[in-house]
Amino acid sequence: MQRIIPKPVSVEPAPDGAFTFTEATTIVAQPGNADAARIAQFLSSLIGAAPDKTPPRVETTVVADAPGQVRLVLGSVADAGDEGYELTIAAERITITANKPAGLFYGVQTLRQLLPPEVEYEAAIPDKARPMIVPAGRIVDRPRFVWRGAMLDVARHFFNVEQVKRYIDLLVLYKINRLHLHLADDQGWRIEIKSWPNLTKHGGGTAVGGGTGGFYTQESYAELVKYAQDRFITLVPEIDMPGHTNAALASYPELNCDGKAPSLYTGINVGFSTLCVDKDVTYKFIDDVVREIGALSTAPYFHIGGDEVQKLPPEQYRQFIERVQGIVQKNGKEMIGWDEIAPIKLLPTTIVQHWRPKGHEGLAKAARLIMSPANRSYLDMKYDKNTALGLNWAGYIDIRTAYDWDPGTLLAGVPASAVLGVEAPIWSETLGDMFDVEFMAFPRLPAIAELGWSPAARDWDNFSRRLGAQAPRWVALGVNFYRAPEVDWER
Repeated sequence: MQRIIPKPVSVEPAPDGAFTFTEATTIVAQPGNADAARIAQFLSSLIGAAPDKTPPRVETTVVADAPGQVRLVLGSVADAGDEGYELTIAAERITITANKPAGLFYGVQTLRQLLPPEVEYEAAIPDKARPMIVPAGRIVDRPRFVWRGAMLDVARHFFNVEQVKRYIDLLVLYKINRLHLHLADDQGWRIEIKSWPNLTKHGGGTAVGGGTGGFYTQESYAELVKYAQDRFITLVPEIDMPGHTNAALASYPELNCDGKAPSLYTGINVGFSTLCVDKDVTYKFIDDVVREIGALSTAPYFHIGGDEVQKLPPEQYRQFIERVQGIVQKNGKEMIGWDEIAPIKLLPTTIVQHWRPKGHEGLAKAARLIMSPANRSYLDMKYDKNTALGLNWAGYIDIRTAYDWDPGTLLAGVPASAVLGVEAPIWSETLGDMFDVEFMAFPRLPAIAELGWSPAARDWDNFSRRLGAQAPRWVALGVNFYRAPEVDWER
């Protein structure tokens, strides 16, 4: 029970006893709740993946004294909010109680980490006769922050639907509840806009280094939204503007001030592109994009980027952001932007995402902040000078650097009450496939996940031991993780 990541609020191991899964074990879901039934089926399928283990039956009838049950109960848990839970394990039964289905799901993820690694892959443990045992005890848990995010850049290199689902499946193990997709940049436009079809037909065909690119149809994007939603992750779309827009500018000449489309771009420089902010067609374009993407999800967020704009004077930039903020609001969404938007007059609902280690202008007055400091949370930064992948413009980020900071107190003058949470971006300039992404994300992503979920106190030695204990599970899951020398990895 002392190996769980993120670290729970309270862990009370029992002095003895354990629950043993047998062929008679059943999972009892809260009657009449479709989410609870789906979570119960998730747990049943997980157990059924282990060698010689039959998936437990999922039922909705509670027999008061029946032994061998795993019960998922929607009840009243004090101070748990929408995502907290209580997990009680005894010899006769396991009970997960939560106020909302999300809490049940996160309780199941904690139980999952208490199960042996063979639940992740049937060939993980050669001893198929090994019983599946969970130690007795009680865990009371709830998240510190409401926003616990990861960001995947699918614009520099494209990642298809199955690859993104794979990333989602890894995120849920550590109670991440937001996946921010960077859907457009200079190198590629990755989502179908039916009123502007050339964005993907032309602008979606390239990637960094001259790759073939790719894009999501609206149907496949909606599939990702549903897949994430079923795992209590909100998909957050980002269309960067007014800069980082060469793929759009190459697709539609009218978005350029001179009416001429530039060539497609496959390098990694930034700051050279901008929409023509003086043209009305630019705002019709933005309105259509926000409307069509927004209709694919009930999630309230739309990220407009706003970063690294070098081709506009400050006043033009301000006018553009304020006008776009109105377009996003008109389409029923809350705007998110990188921290360059902070000095501008923002709506109370607008969220600022802090990323520049020295870019603090206006952040103290932001009502809502996501903390993503590049020198702490950017997963595409190299671990050290010998890392083959990644960049190093924000510095080297080893595991302790990613872990040993507090999102609530990082910025002087910013109250903890304004911080919604944390997000770990991974930009893909040097990452060509999910194998590369996993290497850069693991083991740093669980460190950021703990910052978002667990109480503020940090204990590197304790975290390092818990992190090392994750290795057998990652091996079973086939995760290509970096064996950081500062961690004692279990074999």
